[in-house]
Amino acid sequence: MTLLITTTRRWLETHGPLAGVAAGLALVMAAGLYLASVTDTAFLRTAGAVPVVAAALIATLGTALATGAGALPVLFTRAFSLRAQNAMLGFSAGVMLAASMFSLLLPALDSATAMAESKVVGGLIACAGLILGVALMLAMDRWLPHEHLVQGRHGPDAQRISRVWLFVFAITLHNLPEGLAVGVAFGAGDATNAVPLAVGIAIQNMPEGLAVALALLTLNFSPAKATVLALATGMIEPLGGLLGAGVISIMRPMLPLGLSLAAGAMLFVISHEIIPETHHQKGHETVATVSLMIGFILMMMFDTMLA
Repeated sequence: MTLLITTTRRWLETHGPLAGVAAGLALVMAAGLYLASVTDTAFLRTAGAVPVVAAALIATLGTALATGAGALPVLFTRAFSLRAQNAMLGFSAGVMLAASMFSLLLPALDSATAMAESKVVGGLIACAGLILGVALMLAMDRWLPHEHLVQGRHGPDAQRISRVWLFVFAITLHNLPEGLAVGVAFGAGDATNAVPLAVGIAIQNMPEGLAVALALLTLNFSPAKATVLALATGMIEPLGGLLGAGVISIMRPMLPLGLSLAAGAMLFVISHEIIPETHHQKGHETVATVSLMIGFILMMMFDTMLA
């Protein structure tokens, strides 16, 4: 019995913070799936009745606040291992991957095909949007000074800028496509696709916000400042949401291109930023991949149950 107690205590000391985060995410997942199961068309009609730009702003403010909420645990503990951080980022990548597929790319293909009355032309339009999204992120990656944990500093004058600002700029690269995606989805005027996307982005922002705050602690920021800065990095999402919703609501024929552009930008972030960060430490690849699959399945369920 003593051995069991000692072993349990050691496990909690090592994995307690990760277990707490996992338990919190599990509660959020359970609540979301329950709400999805009892939600009827009245809720979606109410969401659809709100002006699309206002709905996009409200939704992206919620996703931004989720980033700050995810950072709150650093006010109480710093005992999150690199393995735990990689698991959280992997989870975020999985949610983003499923969101880009089910909430953005597939609706883009359907919309483009219906407009063009041709599957080939519709596919080409979606491909063009994907390429534009990747090109946009490549340009930002090249010209916006920022810092990766693995690849170091990038962009013009990166050596002259404080590391904390470089890191904040890097997180901006992560969050802008998410806000843009939610804005475009609401701009389409279809709450059945926009609502699950916003919920999924909010959930994935929580572990991402925690990872941001933990990284800021390594730069000798206090827990309070790290939490506030983590929230600040999420505030780019309402700007992206307003941009996406505004453009699509004015230029409706741009919808397929906008959806696929947002999908391409998110896929770029997953492949170019998140996966390399979660796989740079040998031995963490499996936990990151398993976490990615969990995030993917969660977002797929949200999209299926709320759509």
